Amino acid sequence: MLKRRKVVLFAPFYDGPIFGPPASLLHLAAPLREAGYEVRIIDGKITRNHLDEIEREIEDALCLGISYLTGPMIRGAIAASELAKRVWPNLPVIHGGWHPSLVSEQTLREPYVDVVVRHQGERTLIEIAERLQSGEDLDGVAGCWFKHEDEIVKNPDRPVERLDNMPSPAYDMVDFEQYEAAGGGRVLPYATSVGCPYECSYCTDTVFYNRRINALSPERVVAEVTALVKEHHVDRVALLDSNFLVSTKRAVAMAQGFVDAGVRFSWTFQASTDFLCRLNDDEVRLLARSGVSHIGFGTESADEDVLAVMNKRHQTIPDIHETARKTQQAGIRVTFNLIFGYPGETEAARRETFRVMGEVAQQYDNVSFSPNILTPYPAIPLWPELERRGVRQPQSLSEWSDCALSHNVLPWLQDSMQEQIACSMLLLSLLRKVTNLAATKSRFQARGWGWVRRSLCWRVKNQMLRWPVELWLYQLRSRLVMRRSLLTGQDLGYTIDHAH
Repeated sequence: MLKRRKVVLFAPFYDGPIFGPPASLLHLAAPLREAGYEVRIIDGKITRNHLDEIEREIEDALCLGISYLTGPMIRGAIAASELAKRVWPNLPVIHGGWHPSLVSEQTLREPYVDVVVRHQGERTLIEIAERLQSGEDLDGVAGCWFKHEDEIVKNPDRPVERLDNMPSPAYDMVDFEQYEAAGGGRVLPYATSVGCPYECSYCTDTVFYNRRINALSPERVVAEVTALVKEHHVDRVALLDSNFLVSTKRAVAMAQGFVDAGVRFSWTFQASTDFLCRLNDDEVRLLARSGVSHIGFGTESADEDVLAVMNKRHQTIPDIHETARKTQQAGIRVTFNLIFGYPGETEAARRETFRVMGEVAQQYDNVSFSPNILTPYPAIPLWPELERRGVRQPQSLSEWSDCALSHNVLPWLQDSMQEQIACSMLLLSLLRKVTNLAATKSRFQARGWGWVRRSLCWRVKNQMLRWPVELWLYQLRSRLVMRRSLLTGQDLGYTIDHAH
C-alpha cells in the first residue's frame, strides 16, 4: 500500500490567447480534495519551465493526470508523459479529456500512457487513486481503460452523474492575479451545462455526450457565479457550454438572477441561432442587461445544400438575419463561426455564404466572423465520407497533434481553390478585427474604421479579392502601433494579436 496521497494534474500549452484557468482540472480537483487527496495543478499556458515543475511535483506523487483536446495540446501531453516515464518509470500516467475519450485504444497504445479516463472523470479518477494507493489493479473501475501486461483492458463506461450532484470546481486554487498579468483580464471559465441535442456531422459533441444535456440549476449558477465574481474580482465570465440556449427558460432565469443579484460583470457564451430566435426582443435585452457582451454562433454556412449535408437543418438563413437584428438592438456583439471546404461544397455554395455574410455585416455593425477550414476531428460522423474522399485518419497520438483549425489540406480542394478560400478567410478575419476597432476608438477613429468596415463588407459580399486596400490599411496601422511601442514603451494593445 502506498502512503502517497498527492495527485498532479497538468494542462498542456495551447496556441492563442489565455482564456483563464483550466476548468477541466478544477472540476477534477474538487472531488479529489473532498476525498482527502492533495492536488497540484500545473497549467502549461502560464507556468514557465512547466516540465521542470512537473518533474519536481511528481517525485512524491501517486499519479500524473493530463487533460487535453485534439490538436497542438497533444505535443505538451506527450512531452510531460515521456518526462514522467523517464524520471519515474513506475509512476502511473493517466490521460483524459476530449481526445483520449474519443480515441481511447489508440491513446493507450503509446508506451507512456497507462490509463485513459473516458468522458466524465470526477468519480472515476477518485476510484483510480484509491486503487493505486491500496496497490490494487484497475479491473472493474467504470469509466477507464488501462494496460495490464501490454494488454488493453476496457472497463465499462461510468453512468453519467448529474452536474448538480458534483462539488463546485476548485476555483480557490487559482491565482487570478497571475492569469490577469499573463492574459490581460480576470476571466472565469465556467460550465453551466454540457452537451448539445443536435447531431452535426462535423462535431465531436454528439459523440462525446450522445446528444444528452446535463445542466446545473439556474439557482446554483447564479449563486455560484456571483459569489466567485465578488470573491475574485472577476471582469468576465466565459461560459463553456456547447449550446447555452438549449433551454431558453433556464437562460432567461439565469439572466434575471444576475440582474437581481446586482453584481456587475460581463459574460459570454455560444449557442445556435435557432434557440436565440426563440427569445423575444425583451428577453434578448434582458441578456444584455445582465452583462452578456458577446455570443458566438455555429453558423457554418449560408447554403442550404451544405447545411443539409452537415445535418444542420435547424440552421436557417432567416435565422441568421434575425439573430443579428435581435442582438444589435440589445447591444450584444456576435461572431458567426463558418466552415469552408466541406465535402460537397461547391464554389457557388461558398459564394452564397460570402454573399449572405457580407449582406448581414453591411446591415448590422455588431456582427463579425470566425472562418475555418473543415477540421476532421476524431470519431465524428463524417469520417466514412472523409475516408472515401482520400483523407487518412492519424494513426498515433503525435499525428493528431497536427490537427488544427484553418491549417488543414483537404484532398478535394485544388491549389487555386485553396488560395481563394484562404484570401476570403483573411478578409473575414480582418472584418472581425476592424469591427472591434470601429467599436472601441474615438468618434473620429470609429468613423474612419467604420468606413473601412463598410468597404470590407462590400468586398466580402461580392468576392472582390484583388487590391485589398483595407488589409493594407490595417497592416499600416499595426506597424505604426508597433513603432510607437518601440519608441515610447507603450503597451501594444490587445487588438494587435488577439482581436476577437
